[in-house]
Amino acid sequence: MKTVLVFGIGKVGTLVGILLKQRFDVTGFDKNIPAEPIGFECIQGDIHDQALLEKTIPKFDAVVSCMPYNLNLSIALIAHAHGVHYFDLTEDVPTTDMIMQLSETAKAVMAPQCGLAPGLIGIIGANLANRFTKLRDIELRVGALPRYPNGLLAYSFTWSPAGVINEYINDAEVIHNRVRKMVPSLDGIESINIEGRDYEAFTTSGGLGTMCRTYEGKVDTLNYKTIRYPGHAQLMRFLLYELILKEKRELVETILTEAKPPVADDVVLVYAVVEGWKGEALAREEYYRSFHPIDINGKKWRAISWTTAASIAAVVEMVADKKLPQKGFIKQEEIDFNTFMETKNGQLFKG
Repeated sequence: MKTVLVFGIGKVGTLVGILLKQRFDVTGFDKNIPAEPIGFECIQGDIHDQALLEKTIPKFDAVVSCMPYNLNLSIALIAHAHGVHYFDLTEDVPTTDMIMQLSETAKAVMAPQCGLAPGLIGIIGANLANRFTKLRDIELRVGALPRYPNGLLAYSFTWSPAGVINEYINDAEVIHNRVRKMVPSLDGIESINIEGRDYEAFTTSGGLGTMCRTYEGKVDTLNYKTIRYPGHAQLMRFLLYELILKEKRELVETILTEAKPPVADDVVLVYAVVEGWKGEALAREEYYRSFHPIDINGKKWRAISWTTAASIAAVVEMVADKKLPQKGFIKQEEIDFNTFMETKNGQLFKG
């Protein structure tokens, strides 16, 4: 793997290109090209221009999509047809299911869900689970939050508003009482206290990726919840269901983006708990880290931006190094955590 095409040169996509540029020949693709130099060349084009995609994608060894979830499939189809490695950040279950079907005849890697959740949290959860001889519960939690919240929502859209709303509206897959099932998002609210600060966590869709299929029949409980400051879920339920705005996603995105623009000082919380048996003894393993903005190449990057970008860049590295299969579908929970952390981009999580 030498050449990589990055779709979507927004905050995350730009940093993905910068991180990969340290090793690969990187080109960006976006409708709007940044006016300032970003460290790699870009192609200006419309993602809906099928002829341009058909002409461009086969020129590269790999494509990385940092586009909204609903724009990934056209990229994946062309990459699949031409044997080009494919990576994305989607949390959308139907999109992932389609890519999984494509992977059955793939000549290259098909690796969706390479962000934080799904993505890194699944790698961490599987690493903890592998320490047990028999599993009982796997509970995974991630939150991308303003460090200094204000207002009742106590939130800032440092991540794709379309992706956040999609996670809040779609049903979530879980394993409950050993049965794989779908449950409503914004439900199952629980209180969490981390380092003396109160949070809430509630069910959202997509965060587990393919883990329910992997662990079905092996655990009593498997779920993923999003971490927010207390009161957030109730207000989102009011907005989406009591005001019946769930059918007007674009309007909700506009309202929330204008009301809660991104902040520079954010924090990403990653928390995983696994319970089960080690031999005859019941045991519990935990992982917790908080990540803050860092400097990369002389520029400060938000926590959500660099953790997401570093996650997908590390997986690309592992494929290039043949530390992962060279074709077919890659489940995040099959990625070895220690190998991931030893990649150049994985090492950012050690700081």
